Amino acid sequence: MAIAEGIEQDRWTRVKGRLRSTVGEDVYSSWFARMDLERVGGESVHLSVPTRFLKSWIQTHYADRVLSCWQAELPEVSRVDLTVRTPVRAPVVAKDAKASVEERLSEHEHRGPSELRSVATVPVSASHEALGGSPLDPRLTFATFVGGRSNTLALAAARQVAEGRRGDNVMFNPLYIHAGVGLGKTHLLQAVTWAGNSADRKVLYLTAEKFMYGFVAALKTQTALAFKEALRGIDVLVIDDLQFLQGKSTQAEFCHTLNALIDAGRQVVIAADRPPSDLESLDDRVRSRLAGGLVVEMGALGEELRLEILKSRVSAARAHHASFDVPLPVLDYLAKAITHNGRDLEGAINRLLAHSKLNSTPVTLEMAEREVRDLIRPQEPRRVKIEDIQRVVARQYNVSRSDLLSSRRTANVVRPRQVAMYLAKTLTLRSLPEIGRRFGGRDHTTVLHAVRKIESLVSKDVALSDEVELLKRQLQE
Repeated sequence: MAIAEGIEQDRWTRVKGRLRSTVGEDVYSSWFARMDLERVGGESVHLSVPTRFLKSWIQTHYADRVLSCWQAELPEVSRVDLTVRTPVRAPVVAKDAKASVEERLSEHEHRGPSELRSVATVPVSASHEALGGSPLDPRLTFATFVGGRSNTLALAAARQVAEGRRGDNVMFNPLYIHAGVGLGKTHLLQAVTWAGNSADRKVLYLTAEKFMYGFVAALKTQTALAFKEALRGIDVLVIDDLQFLQGKSTQAEFCHTLNALIDAGRQVVIAADRPPSDLESLDDRVRSRLAGGLVVEMGALGEELRLEILKSRVSAARAHHASFDVPLPVLDYLAKAITHNGRDLEGAINRLLAHSKLNSTPVTLEMAEREVRDLIRPQEPRRVKIEDIQRVVARQYNVSRSDLLSSRRTANVVRPRQVAMYLAKTLTLRSLPEIGRRFGGRDHTTVLHAVRKIESLVSKDVALSDEVELLKRQLQE
């Protein structure tokens, strides 16, 4: 028996040597270093890896190469079965290999700043900073987040995530929150991080920029495997400003990490300034996976919510400056006049506080009008979405949205489709290829033809010109 096992291991050693020379040392170290031989039986070889992600990746990208390397050793082998071994059965060699990688990462951390440390070496009660996350603002908690109609669903979903425990069924994965600048995305994500860390759960908050920097640094120091292991050991991964994620290799690694965490039942929370379908720079696979979770938009701040935010900021300031007071008429004025975002509201309170304390004068309406005049911006037109254009045009011309996206070429569909494409080009910032993709995967030249056609007709056909103007007003109201 021992002799037979020795022969199998010798064969396995030679197969690994062939595999290493075929794919290269870097690829072998990343994907095959922890693959082990279970047994050889008849025409089948049974191998194992420690994670479902590794199994999926190897089966998708390297199954034929593994099989050919085995067939060079044993021609009768016609099949390679790959399974995920349990932690109890994981071989000592694999643990040692992982440990050596983590030791290299630890050494790199002592040589200079690290973007991400291996969570395997950090106690579960360690602070967020010890996990190498992006800085957290202690003010951004659920206690200081002001809820209203525009953010009710996002707040409820974030609380659900924060209150979860390891082993609970993950309800929304990933949770994707999108909103414009200053509407509370970062506040909500940091609140999840502050509230979610517990004795049995690790939550890591990273900006997209920090994720990119950490991945590039790991590649340069040959600690990419430890970087991946660290991320995939997190219970809740929180990524902010995803729209800034750039680079094919970084996006590929993000996609792998996203898949690995979701497949393992770990929670992922993401924020960006637009919905997944509008992140044109992201790979289609990433967009698809993001859209498969719960996508929540945080809308513009209504006047009532702006007033509540102002009151909460005054209350927070009064904790350090007991004599500071802003009369209700001033707060009402600020809530009506400053409509852009929450950061402008906070900036207004800070200005009133500074002026009041430095000049030893009470806050008055006249002083407020003077101090915040540059924060009062003209109303921005409503941001129009391609989905809104398709819906409004379909209703106007009595066709369905699916007709606009279909390949039908009848006159009652072609003209509305061209009008919708024209409006998408003139009312949004989407590119021609993106508009084509959103209209059933059409080529950008088709969109360009539609735009030029409607431009030409509008200049000659008064009725069509009136129709287009009516549609524009409906979309911008």
